[in-house]
Amino acid sequence: MKIKILLLRTVTLSLVSPDFLARDKVAQSFGRMAAQYEQHAQLQQFIGDFLLERLHDIKINPQRIVDLGSGSGWLSRKLTARYPKATCYSLDVALPMLQQAQQKRPVSFWPFSRPRQFLICADAMQLPLADHSIDLLVSNLMLQWCNDFAPIFQEIARVLKPDGILLFTSFGPDTLRELRQSWATVDNYSHVNRFIDMHDLGDALLRSGFTHPVMDTDWLYYHYPDVKSILRSLKNIGAHNIMQGRLKTLTGKNRFQQMIQAYETLRQQQGLPVTYEVIYGHAVGQSVKHSAKPSQNESSPHLVNVPISAIGRIKKA
Repeated sequence: MKIKILLLRTVTLSLVSPDFLARDKVAQSFGRMAAQYEQHAQLQQFIGDFLLERLHDIKINPQRIVDLGSGSGWLSRKLTARYPKATCYSLDVALPMLQQAQQKRPVSFWPFSRPRQFLICADAMQLPLADHSIDLLVSNLMLQWCNDFAPIFQEIARVLKPDGILLFTSFGPDTLRELRQSWATVDNYSHVNRFIDMHDLGDALLRSGFTHPVMDTDWLYYHYPDVKSILRSLKNIGAHNIMQGRLKTLTGKNRFQQMIQAYETLRQQQGLPVTYEVIYGHAVGQSVKHSAKPSQNESSPHLVNVPISAIGRIKKA
């Protein structure tokens, strides 16, 4: 069975702040590491497994699924195995990632079987999908690479069917805090990407028309023998600094050594600590029968004003 890759790329130019993520740089960075991504993406897969576990508590029998930010297709393969009758649309901005997904797809022994997976190279801010056509949209660790997640949530709300499900993860602001703190002792440049706060994500969900949002945060702690091992682990999956405000020239050896010395002051018995703050979230697409009527001054049919206190949280055991 052959799976065609649909190429739909869009580019938007805008003025940027120092913390603005260069979108083309994101695609290039992950694309360069596509061939080895799954080999080094144990953290992403670990978090993805926890994300999929949350589907046990959600009653859904989807016909159409989107894996947004699908990368090399690891999560898409899990989803198609879980929902064998569903069609899965694997969407990513990096074409080399989708080419890897095509190579790793399950082989069908039936020559005339209906394709169950479609690979689409496109921007999450302009999804090439019909309105209200998707039952389940899953996104694992993609949102933190986007500058403005509100339009993305609006796009997701547009393509989800009424009462469709959004399930996602993202890195929170405590992610790589030790590396950020160590660089802060050296200079004021953005050496480490900044990540989204849970409350900002929840607020954007509500403003995009989602209902019953549930947000939860967990912290994962890893240890490495040295700083170079930490940086190598990030580079191997393409997750290095891609902010517009980063230092454009090569970082001098003196500054790099200063950062290492600062990081060494944080050493623990197990090694140098690395923190990952993981945000888990799910929400329900706006139901037609419960949709709020916009005011005369409101142009978006998906925008509702709900206080941030309305966001639920999963209670820890």
